Amino acid sequence: MTANDYGFDTLAIHAGQDPDPRTGAVVPPIYQTSTYAQDAVGAPRLGYEYSRSGNPTRDALQECLAAIEGGRRGLAFASGLAAEDTLLRAVCRPGDHVVIPDDAYGGTYRLFAKVAENWGLDWTAVALDDLDQVRAAFRPGVTKLIWAETPTNPLLNIADIAALAGLAHEYDAMLVVDNTFASPYLQQPLSLGADVIVHSTTKYLGGHSDVVGGALVTANDELGEQLAFHQNAMGAVNGPFDAWLTLRGIKTLGVRMERHCDNAERIVGFLREHPAVTEVLYPGLETHPGHEVAAKQMQRFGGMVSFRAAGGQEKAIDVCNRTKLFVLAESLGGIESLIEHPGQMTHLSAAGSALEVPADLVRLSVGIETVDDLLADLEQALG
Repeated sequence: MTANDYGFDTLAIHAGQDPDPRTGAVVPPIYQTSTYAQDAVGAPRLGYEYSRSGNPTRDALQECLAAIEGGRRGLAFASGLAAEDTLLRAVCRPGDHVVIPDDAYGGTYRLFAKVAENWGLDWTAVALDDLDQVRAAFRPGVTKLIWAETPTNPLLNIADIAALAGLAHEYDAMLVVDNTFASPYLQQPLSLGADVIVHSTTKYLGGHSDVVGGALVTANDELGEQLAFHQNAMGAVNGPFDAWLTLRGIKTLGVRMERHCDNAERIVGFLREHPAVTEVLYPGLETHPGHEVAAKQMQRFGGMVSFRAAGGQEKAIDVCNRTKLFVLAESLGGIESLIEHPGQMTHLSAAGSALEVPADLVRLSVGIETVDDLLADLEQALG
């Protein structure tokens, strides 16, 4: 099934998920097995030998991921960072260089600064919404990737995917887009020229805060084969039950994202008028510097909202500690609303670096609860 044949919600429900041919089960089974009986030496049945190398439940998820992103190959991993690490070691070599966002997710920054750098991979952090900065950071023949997040985590900056893809390809490099915040429902970077998409499937794709996973989706078969080799060789694969849970979540991605966006827009309007808030960061606002680009490449503006608290870090932490419906927790993209202080939580690894986030910043993952209840919770927490 491809995007040329069916709409997004149809693909999310059916791609890779035909009824079980033996029993007629509408939901694909969980193949909770480590190994497979072979018909003869050198003749594995349907190509299945060992579940690190291949598993029918994971294959169903991978086919669905490729379909909903409009890609050629989807690959599922144990976590988003496992997917990122596999990608870097598949396409880069010691001595290569990567351009990353100057407000990247803290875990991505840690991977580059504390792991990949020790392996010999160099990197430069720049504002990806400034193409002149990106071009100035390029080292022709050495820079292999532009690594983009859009919207970024947690400052919700927007990068122009098509423009970055053109710049990367001008230098025979690739564009990688972390599409976790937008989800494939709101944004499809491959159609805009990106070469690889990264997901933490833990977030909107899984959608229920009950499974950890990651994914890569590629625009061409050759790169897909290269990444599949490394997926097997490095081994950080998605387990069958995790794959099944993620597939279950993807089925309702479209309807959930509409509600996430509806609720986020109401909350943004409330926060903009509250005296305890100095700034609201949301690409749906016409005052947001990336609004026009976001409107061009996104269907809607997402369920993530960040704001800066009047009163600095102390007030920001106090708000996080006072909410009742907004759960104080890391992660995002689940049906329940979450609140966090990035500087002390998800982005602590970036403290003291050029990627350090403002101390007064609060990040909301807006869930699908009754929005009036969420507004009342924020009202009492802001005081």
